[in-house]
Amino acid sequence: MPVANDTPGVDIEGTDADAETGDLPINELFQSLQGEGRLAGVPSVFVRTSGCNLRCWFCDSYHTSWEPTHDWFTVGDVVAAIDEYDADHVVLTGGEPLIHDSSETLLARLADRGYHTTVETNGTVVPDAPIDLASVSPKLASSTPTADRDPDGDGEWADRHEDRRLDVPTLAELVESYDTQLKFVVTGREDMAEIERLIDRLRDAASARVDDDDVLLMPEGQTRDQLESTRETVADLALEYGYRYTPRLHVDLWNDAPGT
Repeated sequence: MPVANDTPGVDIEGTDADAETGDLPINELFQSLQGEGRLAGVPSVFVRTSGCNLRCWFCDSYHTSWEPTHDWFTVGDVVAAIDEYDADHVVLTGGEPLIHDSSETLLARLADRGYHTTVETNGTVVPDAPIDLASVSPKLASSTPTADRDPDGDGEWADRHEDRRLDVPTLAELVESYDTQLKFVVTGREDMAEIERLIDRLRDAASARVDDDDVLLMPEGQTRDQLESTRETVADLALEYGYRYTPRLHVDLWNDAPGT
């Protein structure tokens, strides 16, 4: 069974491509450089699941959320495909990978095999699984797909997204349970007041420390041209507020090509 979307990557020989015989809906599986966060530049195998409980209007993995596409693979198939690559780091991403129970099984299997795992999550689900780095991206109000920004309709998802996008107790549990980076997609200066309020609320709620160094500001943009208009503004905001700036290295290198 090939990797979904004909994306460059290892072919996975597995069972029938349906939910009855598979464990995880996989949109892509490929090797690239980690493009974001404290591990930017590290060669990694990316496992991208399909399906999400939110609908950010600027989602850079549209075919895992707004129009999800995938094939169903067993956890064993996925692990075997990862083993084909010469990499020590695995990034489980989506969509929102933690809405799938079998993601916990996959993470446990990868830990047993000695892989370093990063999970890219929106911070609305706490798993029962080993994770080396929880890369948590809380969604700000600027992510809500209002009628004027909805890429696939007239704002039908706006209320559901707004109701679900932030869960401070869940964020606190993630921070307490895992080594965590908080990665905010920043569209402009107007996002900073909400970021500051959320960090204050999280520090009050969590028993673990949340340092400024754990907070990363990332410019919104799915293409080089889009990043060109936001990169400098977000870098200046990181300097002003004392948070870290994270690039989108994969966009700088390969623009919006799939499998990167």
